[in-house]
Amino acid sequence: MIIHFIHSTTTTNLPPGPRPLPIFGNWLQVGNDLNHRLLAAMSQTYGSIFLLKLGSKNLVVVSNPELANQVLHTQGIEFGSRPRNVVFDIFTGNGQDMVFTIYGEHWRKMRRIMTLPFFTNKVVHQYSEMWENEMDLVVDDLRNNEIVSKEGIVIRRRLQLMLYNIMYRMMFDAKFESQDDPMFIQATKFNSERSRLAQSFEYNYGDFIPLLRPFLNGYLKKCRDLQSRRLAFFNSFYVEKRRKIMAENGEKHKITCAMDHIIDAQTKGEISEQNVLYIVENINVAAIETTLWSMEWAIAELANHPTIQRKIRDEISTVLKGQPVTESNLHELPYLQATVNETLRLHTPIPLLVPHMNLEEAKLGSYTIPKESKVVVNAWWLANNPAWWQNPNEFRPERFLEEEGGTEAVVGGGKVDFRFLPFGVGRRSCPGIILALPILGLVIARLASNFEMEAPPGLDKIDVNEEGGQFSLHIARHSTVVFKPIKP
Repeated sequence: MIIHFIHSTTTTNLPPGPRPLPIFGNWLQVGNDLNHRLLAAMSQTYGSIFLLKLGSKNLVVVSNPELANQVLHTQGIEFGSRPRNVVFDIFTGNGQDMVFTIYGEHWRKMRRIMTLPFFTNKVVHQYSEMWENEMDLVVDDLRNNEIVSKEGIVIRRRLQLMLYNIMYRMMFDAKFESQDDPMFIQATKFNSERSRLAQSFEYNYGDFIPLLRPFLNGYLKKCRDLQSRRLAFFNSFYVEKRRKIMAENGEKHKITCAMDHIIDAQTKGEISEQNVLYIVENINVAAIETTLWSMEWAIAELANHPTIQRKIRDEISTVLKGQPVTESNLHELPYLQATVNETLRLHTPIPLLVPHMNLEEAKLGSYTIPKESKVVVNAWWLANNPAWWQNPNEFRPERFLEEEGGTEAVVGGGKVDFRFLPFGVGRRSCPGIILALPILGLVIARLASNFEMEAPPGLDKIDVNEEGGQFSLHIARHSTVVFKPIKP
């Protein structure tokens, strides 16, 4: 049993874990970088559920499918809240957003208001032609640049513009003209700096140990200053513009983008003006950046695996017989879908998912979890544990088309494989799955159909090593990829 030296509790039957030290708990033993690989290694020592004491805070780590099912689904209400930290309190306005708020009425309201204009099948069908047009512009740009076919291009930059245009057209009915558009440069700069500050491990000591928090004052001031300027930017140039258009049209105004719907909810008194801005905050970070990382990894893996590229092209040619890949026929292309899944399995963008928290003391498996514990599900380890996957380090889409012993449970009328949870599952799952999967599939199909993707001259392979932060995982070095046009 773990002995608590500070904030002692009479809780018994706690999960196993390393013995904590006074004041610091296990922080000096495990360090700041509590990444998915370290926690996977620790699960080999302490088991599929273990507890770390990080200063005054508890961290419970879950590393098997059955316990993941309990946290995310069967006990989804008990573990349905979110822990926050000193930096995320700033970037979410103390939980005025949807992603990091506690489980309750505010979350239900925000989820409902965000779902209708963003995350439904109707929205996907409404905007899919626009998505495809933005993707065709990428193909045209790559075809018309000779350097791309010889020396290669850092493809992330062009895909970033495409994704921002997809989401800003859906959100604001607005579009950036090019990568040199000053508004695009400003938006991406703000979001990049926000991610850097929020994802850093530098502030953990002050979050874990309140006595050290005064040393964080300079860091927290940077966060507050950035967030103030960032929200003012979104409000001045995008939200207020939609408010003005709606006011000018009066009762005749037709809701034409997500922001109209969200402003309408505010007008009806369902949410506050600040809530509107924090919805914009969530979409900018959660919907755009994570999808961009997955695209970059998919393209790098395809460039390193020409055989997989050929299989995708052959499937498209055989099944669609010359017709283009569209959102409506993606379901006819199982190998393409398997390639998307394999990208998300091997390179899980949020490897520990967004953390959960139990507001009250709870049971998990045979253990007692103290109230207000941070509970993480190591989704990366579930998807990369050799006990459940054959050769997990290998990029092999075929595994999703073959019979492998899965760990399934019935969730919401369908079966869920709890070894593969890139978007989570249950009440606090990521609603963006309904956009991310078709967008990823369409981008891979467009690029594989039009180009042979290769490593740049002088390199045998593209580097797919990872770099992680507090929550996210992305490719360590942005990929330069050669795109050789395939003649129609």
